[in-house]
Amino acid sequence: EVLQPRGVAVMIDAKHQCMTTRGIYKPHVSTVTTKFLGLFKEDTELRQRFIQLTQQG
Repeated sequence: EVLQPRGVAVMIDAKHQCMTTRGIYKPHVSTVTTKFLGLFKEDTELRQRFIQLTQQG
């Protein structure tokens, strides 16, 4: 409400303990979840740029 953003992008990259240490045991597996709102949802180029920037880090 206060910020009134024109768009929001969220990316979560998580490693699940059940995958990395127990049972299946795949230590380098992660699950990526994304959510795009506003301009990030409407503009494919902006969304791709966000994904590129997050993968560089």
